Amino acid sequence: MTIRLGCIADDFTGATDLANNLVRAGMRVVQTIGVPKQPPAADVDAIVVALKSRTIAPQDAVAQSLEALRWLQAEGATQIYFKYCSTFDSTAEGNIGPVTEALMAALGCDFTIATPAFPDNQRTVFKGYLFVGDLLLSESGMQKHPLTPMTDANLVRVLQAQTRRKVGLIDHSVVARGEAAIRERVARLRADGVGIAVVDAVSNDDLLRLGPALADLPLVTAGSGVAIGLPANLGLAPTSTASRLPPPGGLQAVVSGSCSQATQRQVANFIASKRPALALDPLRLSTDSDAVAKALAWAEPLLADGPVLVYSTAEPSAVKSVQDRLGVEAAGAMVERSLAEIARGLVERGVRQLVVAGGETSGACVQALGISQLQIGAQIDPGVPWCHAMADAAGGKGLHVALKSGNFGTDDFFSKAFGALE
Repeated sequence: MTIRLGCIADDFTGATDLANNLVRAGMRVVQTIGVPKQPPAADVDAIVVALKSRTIAPQDAVAQSLEALRWLQAEGATQIYFKYCSTFDSTAEGNIGPVTEALMAALGCDFTIATPAFPDNQRTVFKGYLFVGDLLLSESGMQKHPLTPMTDANLVRVLQAQTRRKVGLIDHSVVARGEAAIRERVARLRADGVGIAVVDAVSNDDLLRLGPALADLPLVTAGSGVAIGLPANLGLAPTSTASRLPPPGGLQAVVSGSCSQATQRQVANFIASKRPALALDPLRLSTDSDAVAKALAWAEPLLADGPVLVYSTAEPSAVKSVQDRLGVEAAGAMVERSLAEIARGLVERGVRQLVVAGGETSGACVQALGISQLQIGAQIDPGVPWCHAMADAAGGKGLHVALKSGNFGTDDFFSKAFGALE
């Protein structure tokens, strides 16, 4: 088997977000957790390698991304897609710029594009500025993100600070004229020494116009939105068979570690629906060695009556208070580790339909569950599909799991997700 598109994602929910859009456009997709040691088990058109590299040291992110690239090339991938968040968030040192540079060097290419645009989730780029809904990125709440605060919405400026290559812009007036105009603009930028071009997109039509112009690029860097325009380059069209999963069964649960505004609303909606929910206190986690066992003891008798929620989601002020006392990295790692242990314990107790909210939380939970590959199914909300995996924590049996980026999903997502699977 030779895959046609090889993808490298910098976090686990972002990987499923990308895979979801590829499946919707007609590709059969498998997502791997980290770089595999062997070829994929299924016959697929694309593979998404999910890394946990968004907030680690730039040199480590580069090393992991290059390892993923080598594996994808060995499997025959002819085009590489580096996927990052639709809010373009990373640390001040990277890692979007450094990873893009390293992939370009390894592939021997002198030009690529960059756009986190995902109009289905209200992420649009205009004149190089990233909007979240009607707000600039820097006014959307992302400026208060506890790990990757984004205080500048100008993507050309943000990316130029992370790379030695010259960054330019393909603005909306060019994109609106279609493939020929985009290719002409690319040629002019290359002649001017531009290595990376931020691309405007305010609608799916823009992304579909962009897709054909990217067919010859060895490397594409983007959020997940650009994915809707790539399968057609390979002669693929949407089909329901690409998203077919085994039938669901077992108990239901939600584990939430994201503190985004969207997830805060989803937690509040779940609680308002009178479903059982347990809040984890990070300070108590740091002093109570039995906190995980107590959470599982609380959940176990409730699972038979429907989904339960265990969450550490909190307002930014509460998160900052904990970070001030425990340290940013220590607080985050402790909460992720605890939620991952709870997720594993829930699956060991019969949960076979699991929703996980938050990119870092999803990464920790998937690793704790012993999942190595995910088959991508149908979309619940834009950017969030149900997936199916064989999990060590489930005794090697099947588990349906939805890995939700903190910023994605409607307010009733937690309740709606289980109905969508049925």
